[in-house]
Amino acid sequence: MRPDSTHGQETVADVGEFGLIRRITEGRKQGAPTLLGPGDDAAVVAAVDGRVVASTDVLVEGVHFRFDWSPPDQVGRKAIAVNLADIAAMGAVPTAVLVGLACPSTTPVSVIDELSAGMWHEASRARIGIIGGDMASSDTMVISVTALGDLEGRMPVTRGGAMPGDIVAVAGRLGWSAAGLAVLGRGFRSPVTVVGAHRAPEPPYAAGPQAADCGATAMIDVSDGLLADLGHIGVASNVAIDVRTDLIEVHQRLIDVAQALGADPRHWVLTGGEDHALAATFPDPGAIPEGWRAIGTVTRGSGVTVDGATYEGAAGWQHWR
Repeated sequence: MRPDSTHGQETVADVGEFGLIRRITEGRKQGAPTLLGPGDDAAVVAAVDGRVVASTDVLVEGVHFRFDWSPPDQVGRKAIAVNLADIAAMGAVPTAVLVGLACPSTTPVSVIDELSAGMWHEASRARIGIIGGDMASSDTMVISVTALGDLEGRMPVTRGGAMPGDIVAVAGRLGWSAAGLAVLGRGFRSPVTVVGAHRAPEPPYAAGPQAADCGATAMIDVSDGLLADLGHIGVASNVAIDVRTDLIEVHQRLIDVAQALGADPRHWVLTGGEDHALAATFPDPGAIPEGWRAIGTVTRGSGVTVDGATYEGAAGWQHWR
């Protein structure tokens, strides 16, 4: 259903701002760090560490999601997931999220109900709550999420700590979202596992703090593509990174989909964004924790190469291009 297609249904204009807030928040369970949830001028979240990790992402209908491709609940899951992945990439544990929502006045309330249900589902997967936000009228639906996190005594793992000799490793899936996008772009809706990976990514939240505890020297959320995001680590750390394709497993499901579409599954894995896996560098192979996979090395120099050579083609997603 289109979010602006009412068909006689109750709309957000009928319910009003505060009625909509009650629908989204009533009866929902907050995470342990929430000391004061929605209902006042601001929420209060415990910051036991004394530091707060914060990140914001904006999702725009037609750019980051399409309701003809993704049902509202999966759009809601994705909106939360892309933000919490950034918190994990700093080595922090998520504590809460705030949500800003702008939409047309004709948006059916049922769409917002499903959207919020997906948001709460993903927040509960990270054991946190939605503690507040804002709403506004807009011609296009826009979702803005601010995520908060707790370092629990750790030093933040930035993009700028990689050193020559480090090992590059990843946790989570690569290429699945890009494959799902390709399938949807061809007008198909299956295989469900591949399409679902694009509609609602599943970042490995626990892998971020795990990597930090094991001495990760740099880390990043793979949102724009593996090569593009490793390039950010390379620039911030003033190093070069080489990815070895013999170390990267391409799942058979991606191979099957690529054969059906006449595509290269390796390209999806190396450059596809929105899986929200984590990529990190470690001082030696023994430091790589369980669940992480070594895929390359850090050397002196600059740039990202694949098997020692420059990759032909775009390294990943770029806004405004």
